[in-house]
Amino acid sequence: MTLKLYMTPGSCSTGINILMEELELVFEAYLVNLMAGEQYKPEYLAINPKATIPTLVLDDGSALTDFAAIAWWLASTYAERKKLLPEEPKNQARVLEAMNHVINTVHGEGFARIFTTEAFAPNGTAAEHEAVKAMGREIIDRGFAVIDKQLEGQMFLVERLTIADLALFYVEFWADRTGISLPENCSNHYQRLLQRPAVRQVLYEEGYGAIYQ
Repeated sequence: MTLKLYMTPGSCSTGINILMEELELVFEAYLVNLMAGEQYKPEYLAINPKATIPTLVLDDGSALTDFAAIAWWLASTYAERKKLLPEEPKNQARVLEAMNHVINTVHGEGFARIFTTEAFAPNGTAAEHEAVKAMGREIIDRGFAVIDKQLEGQMFLVERLTIADLALFYVEFWADRTGISLPENCSNHYQRLLQRPAVRQVLYEEGYGAIYQ
């Protein structure tokens, strides 16, 4: 049975798509239109009751959900193809620390307030919605400032390219697409990853290739 990735172009699942391209895996991709609410359809909920993306269906038919879990499983399972996790436990913990900061804080608390404002103020006024977005922007800026310091003097977050860098890439991509300026080290990191063949291939496949030629 072939691996199946349920994804939405330009979302956090782009990072998983890139990871699978870096590992040169053969898989089937299924698009989930979040704006149309396809994540709530019974056939998708049967695969992922959380109604989230990404979802990775494994060879045995079971499903993994959430970026960190999928990324960790892929990097661990296919370590012979490419070392995307450090061998030393302390550095493994650093990867998990950085990845969780990106996913839980920059994405979950920051960009979520900008992309899904009404979820944070369901009955809010226009002014309240703007306040939610402003708070999101503050969280994003603080989050990138932490990451920028971690990147000081090095090309990647921990030792070499890891799954944490692919998580960081998707929020850097969001910043680029929404006009949010990245601090210097994050900007350099983003530009560095944009030159990777796997990244360019995925962006092309997801409909963004022409932007970064």
